[in-house]
Amino acid sequence: MCDKCSENLHQPVAPSRRSVMLFAASALGVAFGGTALAKEAKAPPKPQNVLSPDAALKRLMEGNARYVSGVSRRHDFTHEREALVGGQNPYAAVLSCADSRIAPEYAFDSGRGDLFVCRVAGNFAGDETVASMEYTVAVLGTPLILVLGHDNCGAVDATIKSLKDDKPLPGHIPSLVSAIAPAVKTAAQQSGNALDNAIRQNVIDNVAKLKSAAPILNAAVEQGKVKVIGGIYRLRTGTVELLAQG
Repeated sequence: MCDKCSENLHQPVAPSRRSVMLFAASALGVAFGGTALAKEAKAPPKPQNVLSPDAALKRLMEGNARYVSGVSRRHDFTHEREALVGGQNPYAAVLSCADSRIAPEYAFDSGRGDLFVCRVAGNFAGDETVASMEYTVAVLGTPLILVLGHDNCGAVDATIKSLKDDKPLPGHIPSLVSAIAPAVKTAAQQSGNALDNAIRQNVIDNVAKLKSAAPILNAAVEQGKVKVIGGIYRLRTGTVELLAQG
């Protein structure tokens, strides 16, 4: 080995944000059997899902308006199944509560392959959920993430009561309490209905968490490739009310 080569081997090279993003996305692609960020020659399974973040949000809310009005479309699941055998390109991702009354695919009048949905009681972004959102953004090219809370959330209400009574809940439920507790504590300083405030704050906190999740999601947000927003699903009407973006 020449002296120059030997010297180069000992010179540290700081990776750029772009190189970190590409490396992480490529690793995700290999892990899930694909090549991240690679432009395939074939058309995406659902070309209509290739949208800008703003266009994706518009489409999402138009679907909710149809659902609320009771005029949801009839989806050709047979054709969609066939088209999606070789892959997927959802136009939006939703982090929703696991509550049985909340069904994002219905609430946004969507077909198969349209929404990438993660559901957990209390709609909070744990490590597995953050990783899932990284996958849908970096590998599938999803341009929009919605954190969707809902009124009368049992997980948030249980967290409020557990903290107030200083009484731990049974089984693994305390893990939910730990995740939701920061929002409940912040909301306790606000005026108004404690449960409503905590539900809203929990959505706000998790939007912020996903926006800042390094190295993949925060870079995608900064580059304008993805938008992360929050909303509240109203049980009585089915309406999804978007929260102001900060």
